[in-house]
Amino acid sequence: MDKTVLVTGGTGFLAVHTILQLLRQGYTVKTTIRSFSRKESIIRALNEGGLTNPDNLSFYEADLSADTGWDGATKNCDYVLHIASPFPAEQPTDENELIIPARDGSLRVLKAARDAGVKRVVLTSSFAAIGYSTDIENHIFTEADWTDEHAPIMPYIKSKTIAEKASWQFMEREGGEMELSVINPVGIFGPVLGDISSASLDTIIKGIVAGQITESPAFTFGVVDVRDVADLHIRAMLHPQANGERFLATSDGAMSFYDVAQLIKRHRPSLASQVAGMEPTGKAYYVRMSNQKAVTTLDWHPRSKEEALLASIDSLFNR
Repeated sequence: MDKTVLVTGGTGFLAVHTILQLLRQGYTVKTTIRSFSRKESIIRALNEGGLTNPDNLSFYEADLSADTGWDGATKNCDYVLHIASPFPAEQPTDENELIIPARDGSLRVLKAARDAGVKRVVLTSSFAAIGYSTDIENHIFTEADWTDEHAPIMPYIKSKTIAEKASWQFMEREGGEMELSVINPVGIFGPVLGDISSASLDTIIKGIVAGQITESPAFTFGVVDVRDVADLHIRAMLHPQANGERFLATSDGAMSFYDVAQLIKRHRPSLASQVAGMEPTGKAYYVRMSNQKAVTTLDWHPRSKEEALLASIDSLFNR
């Protein structure tokens, strides 16, 4: 491939899997990191993923909160996959601590990409920007749905919604010839590479296996494998019909914490001893989502939610 792709936020769980797939497919890859001290972490992760030669990968120091570095990172790139996004360890007291970097960071990347003559940007948004303003009991969520940022929602959900809307508005007003596609993943699971994990794995999987999560609330969530989300980004980068579209990235079905606990007990009995009994604390209404747009338009075929979760468990506890 005589094409260069920038992947933002290379130390992220999804980003490092995406970098791995791009390098395997022969692309020249650039990635941004907030500090060059994290470079070795990415190289170790890629080695664990089976990549022995990272010669086609280069690193650029850039932060979503500052303009410095983005011109160099986007220079001579054909595509940008803007995956970097602030994700809080805990909800901040001031929602703007999340909203401003998410929104302004996305706009910063889009402007730099446009000025560099990038053909298409693929932006990683979230199901958070789709599924939090409608009664889940009687609805099947699709890409046509939007979360209402004025509703009483958590700061992270609000930040993803505002950042994505701002990105579409930028494209309409100032995008020029550049194209935009958006991916909206649900909870991302799958195998850890090196020491690069994710909030979903560190809180849900580790918490259930360690017996720290003892109750299963009515809340249910979609599951998707990180390898499939990386693949969907590359498909959206290349496919002519992906321009101007958003794609909901989810496996079929949804899970509760209780379901995950039962999956572990059933399929990984060696880990079952600490898993709490975890009876449901209320009636769980399973969120329903359609992945048909990605399946039909981009010929995307994700792994099952069970396979994604078991891959997470195996990579965390059988290393």
